[in-house]
Amino acid sequence: MSVDRLPDAAYLGALAGLPAMGPSRLRALLAGRSPAEAWAACAAGRTLPEVAAVVGGRAGPLVAEWARAVADEPVADRWRRVADAGLEVLAGGGRGLPRPLDIDPDPPAVLFADGTVGALDVRPRVAVVGTRRCTRYGTEVARHLGRALARAGCSVVSGLAVGIDAAAHLGALAAEGAPPVAVVASGLDVVYPPGNRGLWQRVVEHGVVVSEYPPGVAPARWRFPARNRIIAGLADALVVVESHAEGGSLHTVDAALERDRPVFVVPGPIRSPASAGTNRLLADGAQALCTVDDLLDGMGLVPLAEGRPDVAAQPVPDPDQALVLDALGWRPATLSMIAERCALAPVAVAAALGALVRSGTVTIDRGFYERSDGSP
Repeated sequence: MSVDRLPDAAYLGALAGLPAMGPSRLRALLAGRSPAEAWAACAAGRTLPEVAAVVGGRAGPLVAEWARAVADEPVADRWRRVADAGLEVLAGGGRGLPRPLDIDPDPPAVLFADGTVGALDVRPRVAVVGTRRCTRYGTEVARHLGRALARAGCSVVSGLAVGIDAAAHLGALAAEGAPPVAVVASGLDVVYPPGNRGLWQRVVEHGVVVSEYPPGVAPARWRFPARNRIIAGLADALVVVESHAEGGSLHTVDAALERDRPVFVVPGPIRSPASAGTNRLLADGAQALCTVDDLLDGMGLVPLAEGRPDVAAQPVPDPDQALVLDALGWRPATLSMIAERCALAPVAVAAALGALVRSGTVTIDRGFYERSDGSP
């Protein structure tokens, strides 16, 4: 493959894969020069003034590391790995990036895509984010939201992390509606977390997974906040399901607010650490999301109540079961706790709970009962 015939995207991808390369450093390299010129500067070990301004005192060692990496693997070989992986490459400046990212205040110079690139054009797009250390309540709410949004024609955007991200995408996939979009913080051949490999592949098959980084780039802690700005940039609205007081999803909230994207927050139990961050957002004036219809109506879509049921019809529970469900509420509770809340004998409560568990309306874990997603 002749270097003279390589497209700008090849150089952009190669630059994005250099050691410790991030969005601000790549932008500095490209200031006033073409991708090929930036690559040549790296090959020559030149410390460009724009790079020095961003990196500071570490510029010299970093530029030397870039020069070694350039010498180790030519740009043509790096480009061949992208082609062999079957990835699409989207560049800025009207060369493939979705318009919201192309005009973003902090746009990616390049995106690699695995799946159906056209999924990025499906509108509206709603990002559903939250903590990795979520509760069952958070998991079920995220799955419920993902399914409802996809059925209503919204593309669900998330980061493919464990917890809320994964639950939202599982819900979207179950709906068989609008295609899901995932934004990850590693090369598209480096599945992270490894346990999400199956979900990752399903999103590729039914939607698209994108990354700023070429094949071979491993995730690093600093890459996740950078990833979150792309999630916010793609989204027409952001929903935060659960967040700890210092949760990473709060960075996505900041990025969304900087871009004037509406932010919706799911209220959570005040004793739950997983809802400390989200409840603080509500206290600070964020918009509460109490039903999916709140979001759909706010985006000009048909609410689910208007002939778009969110879950399959379920049989109406008998009177005892209805009383037990009402007493259970939306927090885990033991049989004795439920019996104290309703006017039924413990044996009747046990019988009602047994029927509700068998029907899938209620689950039990270590003696605590809890409503399942979609229960009436």
